[in-house]
Amino acid sequence: MFGYVRPYRDELKVREQRDYEALYCGLCRALGRRHGFLARLFLNYDFTFLAMLLDGDKPELERHPCPARLWCRKKACAVSSGVDAAADAGTILTYWKLRDTVADGPFWKRTGARLLSWLLRRSYRRAAASRPDFDGAVRENLAQLQALEQAHCPSLDQTADTFARILAAAPGDGNDSARTRALEQLLYHVGRWIYLVDAWDDLWEDRRQGSYNPISARFPGQEQENREYLRTTLRHSLNLARSAMVLLELGHWQGTVENVLYLGLPAVEELVVTGRWQAVNHGDRRQST
Repeated sequence: MFGYVRPYRDELKVREQRDYEALYCGLCRALGRRHGFLARLFLNYDFTFLAMLLDGDKPELERHPCPARLWCRKKACAVSSGVDAAADAGTILTYWKLRDTVADGPFWKRTGARLLSWLLRRSYRRAAASRPDFDGAVRENLAQLQALEQAHCPSLDQTADTFARILAAAPGDGNDSARTRALEQLLYHVGRWIYLVDAWDDLWEDRRQGSYNPISARFPGQEQENREYLRTTLRHSLNLARSAMVLLELGHWQGTVENVLYLGLPAVEELVVTGRWQAVNHGDRRQST
C-alpha cells in the first residue's frame, strides 16, 4: 500500500491521537510477532486504517520497547484479532506489490524489489496461510491489473476498479453480513481513490521513464487540463466511501475514521494534486521518528 490514508492530526482529539499512535505501534508489534522484523519495515498509515475498520473495540494499552528507538517505551495497543488481520493483509499486499515492481519496474527498482520479495517470502507464506481467500483475490486482481497496464488501457475506471477490488477483499471472512458488505464498499472506494491519487503522484516520473500511467493513457498530453475532471472522480469516490461508513458501527474508532474520510484524505489529495505531497510527506516521516 502507499501511505496516503491518514488522519488530519490538527483536528484529532487528544484521546484519538493517543489511541491512533498506540494502534500504529501495536500494528508494528503484530507485524514483528507474526511475520518477522523485515515485515515491520513496510508498516504505514494505510494498514493502520485497515486495523481500525476491522476492530472497533477500545484498545488496551501496554508498554513495549520500540525497535526503532530502543530508549522509548511508548504505550502500544495490545494485539487483537483486527490488528492481526491487518498485519496479515498488509504483509500479503506488500509482497505482491514488490512482485509487481519486479515484473514491470525500472531496472534498479526491479533489482531491489526482487531481493526484498525474496527476503519477505517466508513471512508472506505465513500470512497467506492465515488469509488464503484474500491472498487469492490480491493475486488475481494484480494479474488483471498488470495485463491492463501492459495493454496501456486508456480507461481510468477499468484500472482503478481492478485495484479497488483488492482492498474490497480485505474484510472477507466468509460472512455475508451487512457489516461485511458495507466494509467492502468503503474499502473499494478508498482503494479507487488511492489508485488515482497515486497515479497523479507518479505522473511526472512515469512520463520521464516511459512507464504506463492511467492518467496519461486517458489524457495523453492533456493531464493538467483535465486535473479538475480527476478531482471530481476522486471526490465521488470519497463520497461513496463516506456513505458506506454511515452504515457501520465503528465503536471506539468512529471519530478517527470520520476524520480520515472527511479531513485527512481531502488534505492529502490537495497536497498531491498541487505538487507539495513529497516535501510534506518526508517532513511528516522525520517528525514521527
